[in-house]
Amino acid sequence: MIRIYHKDLTLERWQKFSFFEQMANIGSEVFRAMSWRQKNREYSRLALERALELLDLTLEAVAASGSRLRELTRLREALVDYFLFENAYGSNDKSWENYFGAFNYAARNPSAKI
Repeated sequence: MIRIYHKDLTLERWQKFSFFEQMANIGSEVFRAMSWRQKNREYSRLALERALELLDLTLEAVAASGSRLRELTRLREALVDYFLFENAYGSNDKSWENYFGAFNYAARNPSAKI
């Protein structure tokens, strides 16, 4: 069963956010999933599902142009692998913090070069 968490978030509304803002929002859910991982597996899973839902919206937004498509599909694969499978990519919390941290910085500082 597929759940929809962001019921009021349409693709058109999501596209009004910059790419950095979209990635920062996805990262917030990933951070929640990591934070809950040891305390409450269900909350962690729900946060991961919300992150994937937002990532899927971003994928849908860039699909027409093809830009960033490879990076985003690999990101989705690596997130699912890290949280749900055997972590074949060798990800860890710190690597995800570094990856999404750059987007958080860029979203807060639009004039910054990353």
